[in-house]
Order: sequence, then C-alpha cells, then structure tokens
Amino acid sequence: MMSSMVLQLFGLAFVASVLHAKHEFSTHLVTSPHVPVVEIGTNFTATCVIVNTVEVTADSLYWNLSESSVVPEKNYIKINESALAVTILISGEESEWLFCSCKKNSPYVSLNKSKFIHGIYLKKAYPPRRVENLSCVAEQDGKLVSGFLNCKWDAVGGQTEDVKTQYTVMVQHESGTYRSTPTLLNKTMVDLGFFPHFMHFDVWVVADNLLGTVESEHLKQDANEFVKTDPPSKVTAFPEELFPNCLLIKWEHPIEDVRIKLTYQIRYCQSGSHTWSYIPLGDTDKVITSFRLQNLQPNSAYVIQMRCRNREGNSGPWSNWSANETKTTPEDRPRSKPDLWQLSGGDHGEEVQIICKDPKHANGRITSFGLILYNKNGPLEQEIIPADQNQNSSESRVTVLKKISLADKQFVRVCVNANNSKGTSPEACLILVRSSEKTTVEKLKVWTQEGQMFVEWKRPNNTAVSEYVVEWARHGKTDWQRENKTTTRTAIKGSLEKFVRYNVSVYVIQSGRVWKLVHKEAYLEQGAPEQGPTINKSYPAYDNAHLVWDEIPLDKRRGFITNYNISYRKENEAPKSIRVAANNTSYTLTELLGNTKYEVWISASTVAGSKNSNPHSFTTLRYAPGTIEGIVVGVSLGFLFFVLMALLLCFLKKDVLKENFWPQIPNPGESTIGNWSPDYPPKEETPKENCVSGVSVLDVGVCEVKLGFEEDKTSLSLKKGKYLSEEHSSGIGGSSCMSSPRQSVSDSDEGPDLADSTASTVQYSSVVASSGYKGQTPSSHSQHSIFSRSESTQPLLDSEEHPDVSLQEGCRQVQPPPRPSLFTGAENQNSMESDDFRLLGVEQHDFCPLREDTELTTGPDSLSADTESGAVSSYMPQLGGYRPQLMPD
Repeated sequence: MMSSMVLQLFGLAFVASVLHAKHEFSTHLVTSPHVPVVEIGTNFTATCVIVNTVEVTADSLYWNLSESSVVPEKNYIKINESALAVTILISGEESEWLFCSCKKNSPYVSLNKSKFIHGIYLKKAYPPRRVENLSCVAEQDGKLVSGFLNCKWDAVGGQTEDVKTQYTVMVQHESGTYRSTPTLLNKTMVDLGFFPHFMHFDVWVVADNLLGTVESEHLKQDANEFVKTDPPSKVTAFPEELFPNCLLIKWEHPIEDVRIKLTYQIRYCQSGSHTWSYIPLGDTDKVITSFRLQNLQPNSAYVIQMRCRNREGNSGPWSNWSANETKTTPEDRPRSKPDLWQLSGGDHGEEVQIICKDPKHANGRITSFGLILYNKNGPLEQEIIPADQNQNSSESRVTVLKKISLADKQFVRVCVNANNSKGTSPEACLILVRSSEKTTVEKLKVWTQEGQMFVEWKRPNNTAVSEYVVEWARHGKTDWQRENKTTTRTAIKGSLEKFVRYNVSVYVIQSGRVWKLVHKEAYLEQGAPEQGPTINKSYPAYDNAHLVWDEIPLDKRRGFITNYNISYRKENEAPKSIRVAANNTSYTLTELLGNTKYEVWISASTVAGSKNSNPHSFTTLRYAPGTIEGIVVGVSLGFLFFVLMALLLCFLKKDVLKENFWPQIPNPGESTIGNWSPDYPPKEETPKENCVSGVSVLDVGVCEVKLGFEEDKTSLSLKKGKYLSEEHSSGIGGSSCMSSPRQSVSDSDEGPDLADSTASTVQYSSVVASSGYKGQTPSSHSQHSIFSRSESTQPLLDSEEHPDVSLQEGCRQVQPPPRPSLFTGAENQNSMESDDFRLLGVEQHDFCPLREDTELTTGPDSLSADTESGAVSSYMPQLGGYRPQLMPD
C-alpha cells in the first residue's frame, strides 16, 4: 500500500513538472526512471505518463520489450487516468528496450504514432563479487628478488558484454600503499620499486563495476614468504664403491642465505620408472649442501631432482624442480636367485629346454650361469654357460641354458646360479619329471582392462601348490612371472604389445615340480586385419563355383577373426554378400548363371574392423557337367534303338523284303533232264534270217504238252499248230529267236497221280526240232524232235500253277522269270546283255538257231552235227540242255 502511494506521488510530481515545461515536449508519452544499469535477477518498475493530450487515457496504454514481447497486464499498475506503471523481472544478459505504447483508438493516434511511444533502455549487469584463491609471488632475478609482485586469483560471478567488472590489486606495507593497473583479467602485476625483505605485506583485490565495489580477503604475510627462488644449482650425484646401496648428492644455494634461508626437498626414482620417492622434509630442513641417498639397489640407475623455498613459515612458494641428475649405483653380488624355467618339446614332452632370466636383484651385470644336473644317485654333470651379452635389459633378458632329454631318465633335478663381477647368487632348482600324472588349474580366464592384461584361474583341488607360473609367448619369444600360492588373479607385468596374439598359460609348481599347463590365446588390444585373405583357387562349374582361400598370417591378423564375408557380383550389378564362419577356408557359391563372368572378394573381420582381399574373377561353364555326355549318350541310344528296330523289322518282314529285292530265279543247274518225243514231228519252219547280231535262240515251251504224257508217251499227240504256234521273244537283246515260256504239267487236272509224284519237283521240258540252217534245204532224212525234261527243286512258275488257262493263251501272255535257254552258236554276237549270260553261267558268244534237220543225241558227252550246216551241239546239263557249237566248213 505504501509503495503504491509512493508511485502515485512520483507520478503526480512528474506530471506537474511536465505541465510546467509543456512547450519542451514533442511527445504525448513520457517514461521514467532512466537508470544507467539494472541488476540481473531483480525486479524493475517503470511509469508511463500521458501529457499534453486528451485523446487517450491510461486504459489505452500497454508495455512491451523490444517491440516484440508484450508485458502481461497482470504486471500493470494504474496510478490514475494519465499514468500507468509496470513491474518486470530482469533476466538474460543482453540489454534491451522497455517501451510504453498507445492503442490506435482514434485517427489522431493513428496519424501521430511517433508521439505515442516512449521507452527506457535497460543495460543489464551482474554485481561484482569477491575474488578467491589470491596468491602473489616475487620471483628471483639473478642473485636478487624482483621488485614486481605477480598476483593471480579466481574470479567469481558473471559479466555481461555491456558491463564489465574490473580488478585492482592493492599492496600495503610499512613504506606505503601500491596498486596495480585495473584489469579485466584474473591476474596482474604490482610494481614495488624494489623488494622489501623482512617487511609485512597486506595484499587484497578490489572488484568494481556500475553496480558497486567489493574487496577480497586480505593476504597478510612476511615479504619473504612471497619470494619464489630458482631451484638449487649444480645438483650432482656420486656413487661410492664402498656403499653399493647409496648415492651422495651435492648442490649449491640459488640465493644468498643472508636474504632468504631455504629448505630443500629431494625426490628420486629408478630410470624408466614414473614412481617418485621423496626424502622427508625434516631430514633436509637445515642449511645443508649435500645429502646421501640410502637403501638403493646396487648397479641401478636413479634419476634425482631437487627444489627449495623459504624455510621460515614453511608457507612460501616452492621453486621449480631442478634438471634430472642420473647416476648408477655400484655393483654388488647377486642377492636373489635366477628365474629358472623350462620349455617342453617332443611328442610326449621328453625333451625339455632349460632357460632362465637374470636374478631380480642381480646387483650387476650377469656374466655367466652355473648349471648342475642331479639324479637320485647324485650329480650328473656340471657346466658354466656364458650369459647372452647382446641383450641390454636385465629384466627381459632370457638365456637358453641346455636341452635335456628325459627319454632314459625318470627325473632330473636342475640347479642354476648366476655370477657377476662381485660374486655368485643363490641357487634356483627345478625338478623335471617324466610322468603321466598331471595337475591342471581350472577355469582359466584372460581379459584386458585399461591397457593391462589380467589372468584369473581356479585353484586345483587336493594339491599342495608351492607357487604358480604365468607364461605368455608370441612369435617364438617367451616370458613369464611367478605368483604366490595363494594368488588366483594377477595382471601380467611384462611389456605387452597391441595387436599381437599371446598364448597365455598357467603352470602349477609343487615342491619344485612343474605340472601340466592350461592356456588360452588373447590380445591386449585388437584391430582390423592388416591384410585380407588370399583367394588362391576357384573351381567354377555351370551354376556354382568353389572358392578356396588362405588364412591371414598370424602376425597380420591383429585380432581374432570372427567371420569371413564373401561378396560377389556380375558386371554392372550390385554385389551380393554371404557370411561364412571363421573356421572355414573354402565355400561354394550357388545359384550362379552359366557362361557368366563373376568378380569376387573376401573380407576378414575382427571386433575392431575388417579388411578386403584383392578382387578375383572367374567365369562359369557354358554347360552343366554331364550335359554333353548326356547328349552323346542320348543320341547313341537313339541311334542304337533305331538300328535295333530296323533289324527287328527286317527280321519280321524278311519274306517281303526278299520278294521285293531278291526275287527267286529257277536254277537250271539243279534240274535233271528227261527225254521225251511227241507223237508227230514239229512243223517245219523256215529258218529265220533276222537274228540280231547273229544270235538265235530256240526255246520250245511245254505249253503244248498234255498233262497226261507220263502215262502214255506213245499216245501223246501234240498238235503242231499248238506246239509251234508262236515264237516268243525271251526278252534278251530283243531277239525274236528267244525261247517261249512253257507251262508246267505239274498242276494238270488230268493227271492226279502225276501231280502226286511231282509234288516236290518242277518239271521243265524242251523240244529241239531239226531244221535247215540259214535257208539251207533240209536233208531227206526224217526229222527228229528231241524232248528233254528235267526235274528241279525250284518252285513252280505261274503258268504251271494255273492249268485251266488255255495253253496257247498262256504261252502268249504269261512270261516266266528268265531261265536257262538253249542257244546255238554263231559268228556274230547278238544283243543279249552280258549280265543275262552271267546269270546262266556261260560266256557270251554269237549264236544262231539250229536247223530243224539237225539231230542231237542225248547224253552227257554225246554230240550231233549237221554236215550241211556245220553245226555241232553238245549236251550241257548245267544249262538244262545242249549247247550248240559251230564246226568249221
């Protein structure tokens, strides 16, 4: 209530002043108060007054920040009809405007918009706060202390871009007060002219800005407690032969003792180690320039550093550490045993390689090892083995001593001592046993954490364990460490490399005997393989291809291979991928296309990444295996089937084929000739002179013979008109002299008895009539006709099988197959084809018919001749008759 009244009074007073100076205003709105800065996080109240107009009232007014954010009406306070106040929270670090504006409720307001807006610029800032952790140092300059006091502190609180906080260091002592130049930083320097030793200093920092001023806590100390001297100079360490465990350190004061009395601090560590050992301050809190380090390891290099500060008060700043001073302690005889170990070999562990490392406290360079072998009867042999002098680090130096065979020994006890220039170490012994009884640790676990490899195992049951040996090997190098019998978990203390596979093993030692190990492979850190697998062979088929690749060399894997990924593709196509287990080195790609070129590559993956092999190309086969063989076999089987079917068809239809391609021809050579005479002589015929090529064939058929001639030859009468009614051409050479077909008597209805008697034979008959030759007049001698008959096993001719047909008509129309005929020789060759003669079994000659008056007698060797014609006929059974021969005139 009181605050509202104050605001109203303030507003009324402001309005009165405005009315008094009415002519000075060109705006109808006036805001207040206008302050230089506002504090972030506090409330700010402003008032807007309407002057020199009646167009608007307080109800027409509103507040907004930077013309964008309208202040809610709940923050408004109406003082009267012409004044409106607002309260806002100052937030954010950027400065902004607070405007008072008027709503456009009349034309006058709309036309005079610039007269109805007024604002306050809010410059924001944080109030200054007291600094913390003030410290000041006066550094040594040559042999004196510098007159500049360097101070630094931690600033507290925030600052804005528009309002900065400045800091000033104040120093007050007996001689006066000194101040630094104001700064916006958290450090500065005060110029004291010269450094006043043994005076009392009062130091503080003043922080100020537009919102106020504040002082830090005062730092009140003796002047020398602000001095930071240089580190001790000429620090040197000296080894002493009589004290192999000590080093003597000497140095000089960095500043005169009359100005500042100093105390010193010494620290040291073995070379290569980062663990420092500190000498207690009480041992060096005095004016000294030397100190002896004790309880050091003989023949060990140590790094030594020193620093100093004001001894009075023990609260001044320390100097920097001096430069490293490295010295090696003198040698001493070895105080610990050599680290003796074995490497088993052979198929059954019958060969053992004895190796050892230098003693942990060798106290000097080991020059040789003494080896002694014992069995149950006593010492077997003794040997001095020189140490490997090429290795520099005694901690990692491994010396191969001797290879021992246990094939003919039950056990061997090995003892080894180490020697240096000062003496001999205690003995280390190991019992080598050739036994099948083994003891193993259980559940070995290996993992890495924070750059270290840890090993954990379970203690074996019912075994008196003396100690454990943890071994790790890689690339033919072996290292090990010993663990207490109560230990079941340890970190490998040796130097391990990243991306290298180690074979970690744990052995059990029981009373000096080594029992069977349990091992596991591990990496300190895995990475992607250094190279991909190599595809060395591919065996493409028609729709598949078999790939074979080589494993990545062990030193290139850089981790455990988790899987292989095979990618393949055809030209201009997206690749396909197949995941393959890590224990495979071959795979068969399926569902490929024939006669197609493929590109394939294989990537090997670890938990840290993968690496691809070089691309490999292959082309699938054009045909699937067995396709060509199948075609050949199929064609062969088809051809064989066709041949078999053709042979079967020929076998089943052999009679038809024989009848069509090989017709049956009567063979006169298989017949027998019989002679018979007709009742009357044949009709005389004029010899024909029209023989072509001088060849005449006289072939008398049997058509005229009656079927019953066998019963009564004498009574058989053949009519001459029918007997020699026509002469038929044989069709050979076109000659009309050829014999005519004759009808068989085997099928005659008149002679059933004859038919029975000739059922198995075919009878051929031939009548040879004597006549003149070439127009010669026949002799007066009675003419004789010779009737020849033969019985043959050849099948009957068609004319013989149909006796019902008239004989003369049958003789004219029915032409039997060619058969042997009786030819008469002549000088000229007729037109008969030579093949026809060969069919008859005779050579081709010139023939003419015999004269009707020529007589021929029967008989195989008989000859008949016509003296007038000079023709001679000989009987030839193979032709079924006589062969005429010409006699010379």
